[in-house]
Amino acid sequence: MRANPDTSQKLKERLFGCDLRGGKPSFPATPMDADSDVALDILITNVVCVFRTRCHLNLRKIALEGANVIYKRDVGKVLMKLRKPRITATIWSSGKIICTGATSEEEAKFGARRLARSLQKLGFQVIFTDFKVVNVLAVCNMPFEIRLPEFTKNNRPHASYEPELHPAVCYRIKSLRATLQIFSTGSITVTGPNVKAVATAVEQIYPFVFESRKEIL
Repeated sequence: MRANPDTSQKLKERLFGCDLRGGKPSFPATPMDADSDVALDILITNVVCVFRTRCHLNLRKIALEGANVIYKRDVGKVLMKLRKPRITATIWSSGKIICTGATSEEEAKFGARRLARSLQKLGFQVIFTDFKVVNVLAVCNMPFEIRLPEFTKNNRPHASYEPELHPAVCYRIKSLRATLQIFSTGSITVTGPNVKAVATAVEQIYPFVFESRKEIL
């Protein structure tokens, strides 16, 4: 199985007109203001996935015979690192494995399968099952700065802002299970259950932050 060629994953695609994973139409292009259709870059920084092996895993055997491993005996798990793709796996004896560090959903699945093969080579009867992407972390930069107090006032109760505790507004979209951290610089950090949810969250937030943008004098 080959890695997706875009695993570097700075997604320089038109956000509102194509599928971030394959370049095919996913949701309609949406003009964000009266004058133009905006293209934004989303940088995927971490994809978390989980899968199961359907067999018991001897953690001590993995620690002794595996490569690039750390045995956390006190908490009953092993950490295993891959170089290509660069992911870290947390392995439990039950056969549950969580992988972090991928920069696309395709890379996450490729890395998970490669990890499963590594365990097979150690003699375990691994069956790759129940793969699922559970969390995606991404960053998007708006082409303007944002007036956070005004944005928060206009978007309660979804938005909360406590500048004495954190410099960003926290905005939640329950329908997408997405959370956005919005900074005055225009930088937005997004977490969601998958890449499509992250892209849709950025699409939905754009008109609201645009209303509270700082005008350039």
